[in-house]
Amino acid sequence: MRAAFASAINADDPLAGLTVGDAPEPAPPADDWVTVQVRASALNHHDLWSLRGVGLPAERLPMILGCDAAGVDDAGNEVVLYPVVADPTDPRGFSILSERYPGTLAERVAVPRANLIPKPAGVSFEHAACLPTAWLTAYRMLTTRGRVDEAEAVLVQGAGGGVATAAVVLAVALGKRVYATSRDPAKRERITELGGIALESGARLPERVGVVIETVGSATFDHSMKCAAPGGRIVVSGATSGHLATVDLRRVFALQLEILGSSMGTPDELAALLALFDGGVVPVVDAVLGFSEVRSAFEKLATGDVFGKIVLDHTR
Repeated sequence: MRAAFASAINADDPLAGLTVGDAPEPAPPADDWVTVQVRASALNHHDLWSLRGVGLPAERLPMILGCDAAGVDDAGNEVVLYPVVADPTDPRGFSILSERYPGTLAERVAVPRANLIPKPAGVSFEHAACLPTAWLTAYRMLTTRGRVDEAEAVLVQGAGGGVATAAVVLAVALGKRVYATSRDPAKRERITELGGIALESGARLPERVGVVIETVGSATFDHSMKCAAPGGRIVVSGATSGHLATVDLRRVFALQLEILGSSMGTPDELAALLALFDGGVVPVVDAVLGFSEVRSAFEKLATGDVFGKIVLDHTR
């Protein structure tokens, strides 16, 4: 079957290790696993990090890449794949598809049957494929970790990236005032189109917010702290600008702030997210490309000039 996989690790030039070609058919490792025919998948920066060797050691190569997918199971049901698999050999207790088990950038993929979430009829395969990683992460950050129902306003740092852009759309859909920062004027225009209030990075907000969505890290963390209202939650799921942020502990205890880590989400949260999409929420898609254009899709992702998800249509 055709697939996109990591055949070599190259920290400086990750695309040098990307191979598109034939791969073995899925081999389910246990009776409770099932093979899914993939109809659509989506790229994540996780795929580029895998090609750099982060979370994917050379001894596991070749490894089919990809975390996100929607498709049809062995009984003909339309499903979305939850990409987290229990893994007692991993210090986290789990791994994500394409770390130990082959990923979704292939014609077919094997997953535990419990990882199949029914796809609502009102959600396309392309839109459903956007959700299992970045959008699920944003949903959990806002709801379970950030308790956004207790807040009136949200700040999203660095909108334009997958998780941050998803957070803007979801917070608007949940009825919140949403401020979002970006250094890029074009991305600030897109934020406004999505219903957010766009600001330059580091700009003063007209109010303090109950929830801050933080994926940027050291470059924005001080601003996030200053923008949080008393009792506010700063929810962190990434650090693209650096992971060694300075924290003013006086502000933490004086304002009783919460700094919360978050990663991925649960199957139930993915089902709840799908219900939102069935109710009319639409993901932000930068481009839909045929699977035959998968290398071009990776090249586009690697440039960083992306707003929303890059989706692959596996039917072409």
